[in-house]
Amino acid sequence: MTIPPFSDVLSFWRTTVVRDREIIDALVDPAHRGPSPELRRLLDGWPGYHYWVPRDGPGRIVLVRALGRPQRERWWLHAVLFIVTFVTVTAGGALLGIDAVAADTAGASGGWLTAVWSWLLALRPGLAFATALMAILLTHEFGHYFMARRYAINASPPYFLPAPWFWNFVGTFGAFIRLRSPIADRRQLMDVGAAGPWAGFVVAVLFLGIGLTRSHVFPAPPDPWPFVVFFQGTAIPLGDSVVTYLARHWLVGEGTVQLHPLAMAGWVGVFVTTLNLLPLGQLDGGHVLYALVGDRQRVVGRIMWLALIPLGTWFVGWWFWAALILLFSRGRVSHPAVLDRLRTIPASRWWLGWATVILFAITFMPTPFHAPFHI
Repeated sequence: MTIPPFSDVLSFWRTTVVRDREIIDALVDPAHRGPSPELRRLLDGWPGYHYWVPRDGPGRIVLVRALGRPQRERWWLHAVLFIVTFVTVTAGGALLGIDAVAADTAGASGGWLTAVWSWLLALRPGLAFATALMAILLTHEFGHYFMARRYAINASPPYFLPAPWFWNFVGTFGAFIRLRSPIADRRQLMDVGAAGPWAGFVVAVLFLGIGLTRSHVFPAPPDPWPFVVFFQGTAIPLGDSVVTYLARHWLVGEGTVQLHPLAMAGWVGVFVTTLNLLPLGQLDGGHVLYALVGDRQRVVGRIMWLALIPLGTWFVGWWFWAALILLFSRGRVSHPAVLDRLRTIPASRWWLGWATVILFAITFMPTPFHAPFHI
């Protein structure tokens, strides 16, 4: 039983069982607030996670634990999707032509060995690009996954989405995890929603910085593009955000930067951060904003969704993203309520939430991709 070990120090006033976990709201006996050594000992032995409720002093606590055995996961499916996505991203990275091969051996003598060597050289930038981008996506999704597991939320491992290069030249539509049990309160929602973008962003900036030091810089024309990559001989100019602007000026200075595979993966990682932090529906940004302001998120969500319409005149992908959000959220841009929507979040989560809003602002690119042209 749950209650007897704590019966002398806690008063249990509400227990909620949702699918495969138990959430207990409790009041601490005044003699054990602080907490007392006895309460500390009992909490150390609790087979789950606990946290204090803000604005109630040391007197209110939430206990969370999983019930029953963890669900068996189809790890083989996640592994297959990861491998297939790695292959498609490698193919996309090789076709980008974002790294010069050592030599052009086309037509040279040497037979099949020369042909294999030429193929490996052509594949090299794709492998670098795929390794970096998959590391960014994996870190992002496992940021969500491990934070969800911390709160005993039933979460699936990441599902990776491969994409043929002729549909999406980076070779993937991203990745996602499924939360199979409801979120108890806004604190849990904040932590789970913010963990992924911050984890992925740190890795993306790392690869962006390393890659920029290896990128080629063209002399600045009168109106230069900040970044460019080449896809099968076609130049694709890329946009800028505050983060990429600062990294570019700090590491390479003025000019148009032809991105190294690692830098391109970092740039894509920054853009993925922006997409996920849009304050819409059940995107990460929707989670974070709902945790901050509650039901008022729906007003910001509607404004943001409407803003995607004029933004689509600069980059048509915003229209696709706006339609996709409506499709997967059943026509809603507001975030669904958590079990206890009135329970407040502590000051530390306010700082985390507004820092995440700022992260969205400094990674946002109004026009991430410009019209390609032949050179």
